[in-house]
Amino acid sequence: MFARSRRRFLALVSNPQVDGSGIAVERLTAAVSMLGLRTLVVDAGEDSPPPQEAAALGLAACVEALTPRVSYLAARGLSRRYVDTQGSSASLLQELAQVAPRADVVLLHAPAPELARLLMPQSVRPVLLAADHADSVKHAYAALKLLSQRCGWMSFDLLLLGAQGTRSSRIADTVGHCAEQFIGSALHDWAALDPEVHAVEPPTPELLRLVVSQLESDEMAPLAALSRSTGGAPLTLAQRRN
Repeated sequence: MFARSRRRFLALVSNPQVDGSGIAVERLTAAVSMLGLRTLVVDAGEDSPPPQEAAALGLAACVEALTPRVSYLAARGLSRRYVDTQGSSASLLQELAQVAPRADVVLLHAPAPELARLLMPQSVRPVLLAADHADSVKHAYAALKLLSQRCGWMSFDLLLLGAQGTRSSRIADTVGHCAEQFIGSALHDWAALDPEVHAVEPPTPELLRLVVSQLESDEMAPLAALSRSTGGAPLTLAQRRN
């Protein structure tokens, strides 16, 4: 679909029960930037900004450069404009390839049904997002169930926002156990995100490990050799959304 064979997708499943989902997007893009790669963020979560009016005429003018390595597209509900008679929105990805040809990674932050329309039948390991309360975990589990049934994606990663220490381990273990017992899906990896950590701080080794595994490229640098440089000021999605 894309001209560059090494382009990768990160499918971050949005969760309206998680406050501060922009933090997860910031940390993921910081990790990708640390690998020396460029990211296009397609921000289509339930609480994300809607696309600009100009999107009706084309997306080129709507992609904003936030840093030398991070571009941003406000895209809430955008994929529905591209649905074909088969229920696929893959033509949106084709247009994105034209308007952001230098992006190495496309971070798709969207609800589970939209990710299914965009990426099926590609092989994807979705990244679920949850927080330290039951409603967010239930929503993440429901999203996983939908994606496993609709797309056949049977492994996943998990980002836990706010939960720390043994609490985060218990939540991850619970989600992984339920997914395996009731869906047959496997938790591949997980990382906790501390919302109090400033955006300029480097990503944790756990998050870097998760991102490197997601990108599945033998061209990636080993974690021990990664630079702290993120190619410019970090993405501050909270500021962009305001």
